[in-house]
Amino acid sequence: MREHSRTEPTPAVWTGRATNRFQWVAAVAGAACMALGITLAVESPWTSGIAALLMAVIGCVAAGLLVLFGTLAFVHVAVKVDDRAMEVRCGHIGVPRRRIPLTQVVGADFAPRVSPCQWGGWGYRWRPEKGTAVIVRRGEGLVLRLGDGLTFTVTVDDAESAVRVIRARLRHPAPPAPPAATGA
Repeated sequence: MREHSRTEPTPAVWTGRATNRFQWVAAVAGAACMALGITLAVESPWTSGIAALLMAVIGCVAAGLLVLFGTLAFVHVAVKVDDRAMEVRCGHIGVPRRRIPLTQVVGADFAPRVSPCQWGGWGYRWRPEKGTAVIVRRGEGLVLRLGDGLTFTVTVDDAESAVRVIRARLRHPAPPAPPAATGA
């Protein structure tokens, strides 16, 4: 990791993202599967009965939807670090989403080579002995060490900067939030 001068200011909010364009290929395959199901439903001359036709149509459409939405959720990931938490949002609608308060973080590390093989594939992953991860591509990532002994890993561009910002926040935590008004 590069050394930075101590006088370099830490940004109030750090943002980063990572993208996997290969996921678009899988999304197109899911859309094609859905189109096949719709074509079967509309143009099918099947004479073997309605049950076989329904099973084929429902199977194609369901498989297509699962592939389409499952891959679109992990086309990209957006990471935001502010003075209180790190938030990770996936896909175009930001779901799944995870917010980790910095009070639960005991350390942050740069991982130069995170691979989907290390976590069992792309997406939101969980391994009981390791923790959780959001993997949208192979390459650099950020690894948070959490107070429960597990980790949270996310692939994100410029992960070194995120680590630097998080470490600075851990050395100088934010003041406690003011209490909420009770409205009494």
